[in-house]
Amino acid sequence: MMQRPIGLAALTVLDLAPPAQVDTAAAAGYSHVGLRLIPATPQEVRHPVVGDTPMVRELAQRLSDTGVKVLDVEIFRLTPDVRIADFEPAMATAARLGAQHMLVAGNDPDPARLADSFARLDAAARAFGLNACLEPMPWTDVATVAAARRIVGAATGGGVLIDAIHFFRADNSLAELADLPRPWLRYMQLCDAPAACPTDRAELIRQARSDRLFPGDGGLDLRGLLRALPPDIPVSLEIPVARRMEPLDRARRALAAARQVLAEAEAAP
Repeated sequence: MMQRPIGLAALTVLDLAPPAQVDTAAAAGYSHVGLRLIPATPQEVRHPVVGDTPMVRELAQRLSDTGVKVLDVEIFRLTPDVRIADFEPAMATAARLGAQHMLVAGNDPDPARLADSFARLDAAARAFGLNACLEPMPWTDVATVAAARRIVGAATGGGVLIDAIHFFRADNSLAELADLPRPWLRYMQLCDAPAACPTDRAELIRQARSDRLFPGDGGLDLRGLLRALPPDIPVSLEIPVARRMEPLDRARRALAAARQVLAEAEAAP
């Protein structure tokens, strides 16, 4: 199997503080880690990971000691009243930690305004050496790959982040994914899930945030998805599971399962 960056996403081990997430990634054999600098919901535990805080300094030291690199940071929400300048401290921290990509969510129903916000965020991100990647999610205002393509195309910059569960839970096709400009696809998120898509929005969100499956344990066409993406695309394993597992066991199981699916996809004709 070709060597490619594989990162441990923050959501997979969100029960750990960020420095422990780095240690877990290293112990489990990951080359990269994802860090959540900005909480996704008001209910999440907030860690002091923006600015020159003791935890940021500890994170930098853990990354240096382990050799683990930061694949992405999250989550940058573009809402109708977003102020791009408010993200600059998080972007500066991301740059300090050596991050490559920013996970961006589109939560603005006005496509023109959203495209403008994304363009301004992408310009700010590039000033910090970061790539802004817009992630289609079926309950947001950028629900599909087609919607993300329109936003990124109008913004004339940035990328599109494909998450396996969101891709198969929305009105997407492998053909339109294969037709996306390759430079837009900077990294992807891998997991599995039952093939049947929930019809209830609350259940759709619940599964995505807390009850995914390890690659190969569900019914998603992961091999087809991987073959539609660039063959060397970095992979982030975002696999929050409902069953009780120790974080290190969770991370190891996710990596072993992902490597198996990646090998099968690469071996397919």
